[in-house]
Amino acid sequence: MAGPSPLLEFFKRGEVDREARLLAARGELAPRAHEQLTILVFLLEDADAEIRETAENTLARIPPAALSRFLARSDAPPALREFFAARGVHPAEAADAAIGESGAEALQQQDDQPTDAPLVDDGDESEESENERNETATQRIAKMSFTQRLKAAMKGSREMRSILVRDSNKMIAAAVLSSPKLSQSEIEGIAKMANVSEDVLRTIATNRAWTKNYSVVVGLTKNPKTPVAMSMNLMQRLTDRDLNQLAVDRNVPEPLRVAARKKIQESTSKR
Repeated sequence: MAGPSPLLEFFKRGEVDREARLLAARGELAPRAHEQLTILVFLLEDADAEIRETAENTLARIPPAALSRFLARSDAPPALREFFAARGVHPAEAADAAIGESGAEALQQQDDQPTDAPLVDDGDESEESENERNETATQRIAKMSFTQRLKAAMKGSREMRSILVRDSNKMIAAAVLSSPKLSQSEIEGIAKMANVSEDVLRTIATNRAWTKNYSVVVGLTKNPKTPVAMSMNLMQRLTDRDLNQLAVDRNVPEPLRVAARKKIQESTSKR
């Protein structure tokens, strides 16, 4: 996913409660390596001493070799490279330059097949009981605590994500949009949902990778919950066929319909 992770943005804005911060400090929250490391580094300055200590201990659990290989990746954030360099941990190519050409080639082969899995094992591999397997996703979610819903939003099934993206807690919905399991077809579906929050639609609309998909653009533009200013901007990319449909769609705000009709008239006058 291009752009800032919605989940990471919650931590940067200081909108995460203690329970979730402690979960993240244990390495049990972020679904991607760069998110996990960024959050852990961020939590080293948390106001809560237990969270600071837990984050420090979690960072210490990461094997230096694995951390060096991650830092050598082209997509490793420069801020993380600087932070770990101050701690004596450098990208693998620099740290292992002295091991010779064959060793460097081995490291390069590893870097050619990068993984974005977390660098700290969260230990969340518990098996489902037979009763849990027989329950519907809605039933299981109804029994979950906040932190369990947060984990399910990122690591659960597609059905769970379709439910949790509508959760009243904004952080749960943001976690769904941060999930590495989230597919392009799911984004297309969410863009059309009129029962998700405006924040969810705003996040999708500001993600360049997602809005390269024309179906996402159409879904957002025709969604009555999308902020009008964003719909107006996205409308410029619609085909004549979709623009004509938008001009008579009574489910969208009146200003958007008027703008669509005006655009059609301008297009017609130029022909």
